[in-house]
Amino acid sequence: MRRPRLDPRRIGAIFVARNREFFRDRATLAWSVILPVAIVFGFAFAFSGSAPARHTVGVLGDPAAAERALGIEHVEYTRVTERARGVEQVRRHRLDLLVDPDERRYWVSEASPRGYFLERVLRGVTVDATAWQRQAVPGRVIRYVDWLVPGLLAMNMMFTALFGVGFVIVRYRKNGVLKRLKATPLRPAEFLVAQLGSRLMIIVVITSAIFGGSHAILDFPLRGNPLALLLVLVAGGVCLIALGLIVAARTASEELAGGLLNLFSWPMMFLSGVWFSVEGLHPWLQALAQALPLTHVIAAARSVMIDGAGIAAIAPELGLLALMSAAFLALGSALFRWE
Repeated sequence: MRRPRLDPRRIGAIFVARNREFFRDRATLAWSVILPVAIVFGFAFAFSGSAPARHTVGVLGDPAAAERALGIEHVEYTRVTERARGVEQVRRHRLDLLVDPDERRYWVSEASPRGYFLERVLRGVTVDATAWQRQAVPGRVIRYVDWLVPGLLAMNMMFTALFGVGFVIVRYRKNGVLKRLKATPLRPAEFLVAQLGSRLMIIVVITSAIFGGSHAILDFPLRGNPLALLLVLVAGGVCLIALGLIVAARTASEELAGGLLNLFSWPMMFLSGVWFSVEGLHPWLQALAQALPLTHVIAAARSVMIDGAGIAAIAPELGLLALMSAAFLALGSALFRWE
């Protein structure tokens, strides 16, 4: 009888052993819970006031020409290529105002104080204010902390996934644990699957607990289906863990592993929309951001939490994360060496 390619018993043994190692290390366990809680509540307190005073005007056309035509200074003008996308950004408060200079029309959210301000300025500085047609966009008031929390939780998940897997496997290799496992019937794919499953379980349990507690206290919105948010958590966790496995595939030095993990994590932290919307970035950086898994995790999480999106609406992000996960796992398995 042909032996199965992956033996569930061996995977289960490594899975249980890794979980016991993690939960018996009380200092690491406590830090894994205390740090993200401190980050979420700290930023929630720091940004509990109104949104930053930066005003953004989306332009269907040339931003420079619109700035000259409108005469409104000290605001940021950004090009919008599709009207439907621009209206959606107004509804989600990513744009304070959307203008179409050719048709003399503008869109403003009725729930945006900054949009109201810019509308008043527009009508004040424009010579023929009645020539502009007002298009109201319905929406809800969104605090900056409501927009920020999904990015903070995703950022914490990223660090837990990358460093929790990368450093552990490198330490195993450095201490000779992998060399001993090489002498057993355990296969590399079985070892990697067990590590992925163990870390994913830890991420789901800890992140869900932090999300539930902070949601009850901070009252940030969750307008979508919690099951959809759980799917985002699982898909994003698998993808980021698989990325960490690539770094740990052959690295034997913890210093080198730390540098490589920072090489992956820092661009995602600043380009994936954790702190600010990627809409205002240079087009090249926007294209780069779309290649980063954390971008799609945050976009899907915000769609569920803020916009009430369902599973069908976030299916493109989930599909991209699944494709990235498969590619990362295949590459990590091909590169993996016991020694």
